[in-house]
Amino acid sequence: MIEQQHPRTGGCPMRPGTDAVPLYGAGFSDDPAKLYREMRARYGTVAPVLLDGDIPGWFVLGYRELHQVTSNPELFARDSRRWHAWEHIPEGWPLMPFVGHQPSVMFAEGAEHRRRAGAISDALTAIDQFELRQICERLADGLIDAFAGSGETDLMVHYAARLPLLVIAELFGFPATEVPELAADIAASLNADDGAIAAHQRVAARMQRLVKARRARPGADVPSRLLGHQAGLADEEVVIDLLVMMAAAQQPTANWIGNTLRLMLTDDRFAVSLSGGRRSVGQALNEVLWHDTPTQNYIGRWAARDTQLGGRRIRTGDLVILGLAAANTDPQVRPDFSEAGADGNQAHMSFSHGEHACPYPAPEIAEVIAKAAVEVLLDRLPDVMLAVPAEDLVWHPSLWMRGLVGLPVEFTPAYTPIPAMGTPGALYG
Repeated sequence: MIEQQHPRTGGCPMRPGTDAVPLYGAGFSDDPAKLYREMRARYGTVAPVLLDGDIPGWFVLGYRELHQVTSNPELFARDSRRWHAWEHIPEGWPLMPFVGHQPSVMFAEGAEHRRRAGAISDALTAIDQFELRQICERLADGLIDAFAGSGETDLMVHYAARLPLLVIAELFGFPATEVPELAADIAASLNADDGAIAAHQRVAARMQRLVKARRARPGADVPSRLLGHQAGLADEEVVIDLLVMMAAAQQPTANWIGNTLRLMLTDDRFAVSLSGGRRSVGQALNEVLWHDTPTQNYIGRWAARDTQLGGRRIRTGDLVILGLAAANTDPQVRPDFSEAGADGNQAHMSFSHGEHACPYPAPEIAEVIAKAAVEVLLDRLPDVMLAVPAEDLVWHPSLWMRGLVGLPVEFTPAYTPIPAMGTPGALYG
């Protein structure tokens, strides 16, 4: 893949005449670790790349370099309006959702970012994680009830992709009757078709109604805590930040669950764990964050002034792409999970780092959801196994996310009660 010659389109603007790696086209999802090894061998810790439409950027592969970028928000800034390439971005560019500036916590900088992120952290810290675990178990049981009697299912489609949204919807205080349509619209908003924008608008409209209702009548939920926070957030700020939180939590957590189940169902080291053996679910979750982290790469940062990074000259306004998975596979820092003690190493970059990292305690909340999902499933269906050869599992063709298209399994059918209306099984059918 790396060896292919790419036609130069004026070269990489950061270093004219330099061949850059095209980060688009088929094949990226097959073996991203191999891609990162090849890029590192050819370019070192920072590589010139081309995104869709031959838009140039710098791809950070090195762990230390990624730490440097994420630790210096004044130098490597988050506001995408700093980008010098806007005049070259075509209408309908597929990566526009990642870079198009919005007045959300995602693109805020300095004191404004601290105000918004601080409110989010306080609202999430108020969640009782013991109560959260109970919520996760209840919702997981409801989803499993819907397919346990059949003896087969697709765990990505009918379980991993659904549970995080159910939990988030409950933490946000969405009425149970709205969750099915909310789930359908969120799924549709992720598609690359004409209906994606309309679906996103419907999700945003639901969030606006929810915030308006919580402003009038606060409850014990995340939107109410944000509205009542001393930061004095406006309704519009709360709406857009809740949308960011939902998007950041749903698909990455779903893929974390799916990738962990895949590891435990395909790796002999975890086979005994299905019967309570030595390798735990927590160890599998942590290993997935190192090897198959759900958020592989992230756009991005923009250089606020000329600087050096990994021996490369970075110019003001250059795009810097965070290679989270590549940094995790940096041979200088990657743990060897065959050695004792490596299982507890959580120094990965899977939640990024620094001021714009996933805000505390969001990673802990995601872990509670993911761990409950895997443990409840293995407890309810102890003989679950893949229904297809491991090599037939298909990854989504995405440079940005790492997740399975499907995870078909089979198991001994279990008796389950008919779900009552209002439970996850009844909602999703």
